[in-house]
Amino acid sequence: MSEKSRKRLTIGGLIFAIVCLILLSLKNQVYYPEMQARDAVKSAKAKKNFTYFEGSKKPLVIFYPGALVEPESYGVWAKKVSENGYPVAIAHFPLDYALLSVDRADQIDKTGGYVIGGHSLGGVCAARYAAERKHQKNLKGVFLMASYADEKGDLSKTGIPVLQITASRDGVIKKERLKENNRFLPGNAVKEVIQGGNHSGFGAYTTQKGDNKAKISTQQQQEKVAEIMIRWLGSLNKK
Repeated sequence: MSEKSRKRLTIGGLIFAIVCLILLSLKNQVYYPEMQARDAVKSAKAKKNFTYFEGSKKPLVIFYPGALVEPESYGVWAKKVSENGYPVAIAHFPLDYALLSVDRADQIDKTGGYVIGGHSLGGVCAARYAAERKHQKNLKGVFLMASYADEKGDLSKTGIPVLQITASRDGVIKKERLKENNRFLPGNAVKEVIQGGNHSGFGAYTTQKGDNKAKISTQQQQEKVAEIMIRWLGSLNKK
């Protein structure tokens, strides 16, 4: 074997080792669903790259999970929304990281009308998806949970209805960034604050690093999330 070939093998081996270490590190940081969330998704169906809760009403609710949070973690509020008639499709991403496949919503039928949103980084990615004109056919609204739109997901001039839900005890989202990025939302965006809730409480999973302790239970926050979503979805159907 030539010296050049040996160098290539060595470099290739090092790159492979680094990638494996990164993947292992990310896997160790994943937030797993609590039992109540695992129980909730038992009523859902598995579709390619989605956990799907059936419903007969419109629009379809497409949801992008937060970074490193397993999709099943959002099963509690998703099930409650579907029980009120709205189908919910929770997207799955490589390494549980929405940035790796922002166009995931392309893989599900949206012809009957849809809203798209997400939690934390998932919400940022959902806003980016919605901001692209090619995705706005049949788009009825965007919702952000402990999240915001950024410059790539500027919704301020689209005329798309937007719902932003935050929590008073959130210790993860940067308040300054949240306030600063309000300029990327339409002036009539609906904003709701869950008093006593925290960042992790938008799902039912192991407490997220850096988050504050909630003053309400996870179940209470899940019920509040579902209540706000159902009310907002109903308002869209009246327009």
